[in-house]
Amino acid sequence: MEILDSGATRRCVALLGDSIFDNASYVPGQPAVIEQLQVSLPEPWQGLLLAVDGAVTRDVQVQLQHLPEEVSHVVISSGGNDALQCLYLLGDRVNTIGEALTQLQWHIRQPFRRTYRDMLLQAKYTGRPVTVCTIYNKIPDLGLAEQAALALFNEIILEEAASLHIPVLDLRVICDEADDYSEVSTIEPSARGGQKIVDAIVTSLLSEPDHHQYSIA
Repeated sequence: MEILDSGATRRCVALLGDSIFDNASYVPGQPAVIEQLQVSLPEPWQGLLLAVDGAVTRDVQVQLQHLPEEVSHVVISSGGNDALQCLYLLGDRVNTIGEALTQLQWHIRQPFRRTYRDMLLQAKYTGRPVTVCTIYNKIPDLGLAEQAALALFNEIILEEAASLHIPVLDLRVICDEADDYSEVSTIEPSARGGQKIVDAIVTSLLSEPDHHQYSIA
């Protein structure tokens, strides 16, 4: 493991995960998140997009395996597409609320918790400082059932991140207005929402304690 001085010029933040970061297709004629990040970061910082539209949490593990050497910090947005894959369960018929909660526990919470924790452990193992994002829930016209389902995922993201002392950017608070979402697809960030996410990332990076050393695996 290579130990680098924090004063070194290697300051590159990689965005991993899904279309929250890889949103170019949803903001035609406007800057995507990675472009906004590159403009917003002060020198000598750089931004690198490794996130892929449609990625689920297991895909982030693959993204982490291909982390370039120059990356010094990692920000991950993942879980939204895992939630989308489980929406079919909301149409299942059950006899009681207790039965519904049990189904959600077995078919959503436990599998996602294992996958998300494995991903976080892999991210920590790289030796880079890691930040993760919650799944936003202020999407226009999002139904009450979908909001409740997202809460199950966000609880796990917050709990697992806290257990590993990983800071969290809460997109539920950051993207809190209808204009923060794309007109092309309302589950994606607009240029306005993307800039709010970028501002939070930059603030987080620049407020990081000035440790004299950090490690790169």
